[in-house]
Amino acid sequence: MPHLPASAALERFRVIDLTQVRAGPTACRQLADWGADVIQVQMPEHMRGDDTLGGQDGSDYQYTHRNKRSITLNLKEPEGIAALKMLIATADVVVENFRPDVKFRLGIDYESLAKTQPRLVYASISGYGQTGPLAERPGFDQIAQGMGGLMSVTGLPEQGPVRVGIPIADLCAGIFAAQGILIALLERETSGKGQWLHTSLLQAMAYMMDFQTSRWLIDGEVAGQAGNFHPTSIPTGVYKARDGYMNIAVFGSKIWERFCASLGAPEWVTDPRFHDKAGRSVNRDALNAAINERLASQDRDYWIARFNADGVACGHINNVQEMFDEPQMQHLGMVEEVVSERLGPQRLMGQPMQLERTPSHIVRAAPLRGEHSEEILGELGFAAADLLRMKSHGVF
Repeated sequence: MPHLPASAALERFRVIDLTQVRAGPTACRQLADWGADVIQVQMPEHMRGDDTLGGQDGSDYQYTHRNKRSITLNLKEPEGIAALKMLIATADVVVENFRPDVKFRLGIDYESLAKTQPRLVYASISGYGQTGPLAERPGFDQIAQGMGGLMSVTGLPEQGPVRVGIPIADLCAGIFAAQGILIALLERETSGKGQWLHTSLLQAMAYMMDFQTSRWLIDGEVAGQAGNFHPTSIPTGVYKARDGYMNIAVFGSKIWERFCASLGAPEWVTDPRFHDKAGRSVNRDALNAAINERLASQDRDYWIARFNADGVACGHINNVQEMFDEPQMQHLGMVEEVVSERLGPQRLMGQPMQLERTPSHIVRAAPLRGEHSEEILGELGFAAADLLRMKSHGVF
């Protein structure tokens, strides 16, 4: 089946996906979901390493590689590299996450390709960057979480470093790469030229530290673990009602006053321990204990309805199933259905943004490795006899 656009937004672009594992495939999934013709290039089955997410039939792989086509090419064979270069010649974008030296050895680095394709947008994702003392190190999400500072501010004080429960460095690097690709494509409309863009897990993680970086760069303050409580806005965190835990966020003096009234503690507004931000910071433990004591008189649903009615942000702390059961989540319609020829009906999470005129949809289940090899090579002009010969020689 030829390209089946998931959206009209990017359907004019072709993307060659030379990536594996998660960060690169995430970047390419973003482009595929918005309509780009993303062609995933993998090694043939008999040569593959452990480059899949839980196996090709696993839920992780199915989620990450939907809306793509797949071709296998043996890049250890000159004819495989030649076919790849022919494929790249038809593309607007190449995305890779090889070790920094591999693309140069294969002759598919940006400078080499740009000689004949000056409009090519080339995106590289690595663990630590394309140059520098750690450029050759293998990258991994949890390592980046640690080196990028996130684990030092996650978890309870004195607990020791804690990883986040999702591969956030991988995901953010992929999303930033996709954003960079779109920026480069937009710039190309003016200059007529492509360019090389690159990001890394470490850069993505450091950037996502956000206000914690400015606390150091501007204020000279090294943030520590604050557990489930916001480090600077107090009281904001996890509190316990009669039947379980809930989140409450109180930002600013006006909302603090509303919160006190809603909780039935208006006297806290003038209490010298709590009446201003500095006092609430110094006395946060006493304040949190007092809040939990008041909350224990009612269930979460009571307090969530009451606080929200009074303009105080709060909400349940859901597990994944409860998150999908939320009426608002169901209203947003983020879950989409697609049918895999070999696995049957699937439900997958769609995009978190809505474009009213050119929406995104999941129109194709994740392909089997090399499912579209002959189709794509045929598009490049290879005849049936060529394909038989190439397959017999292990080129794809």
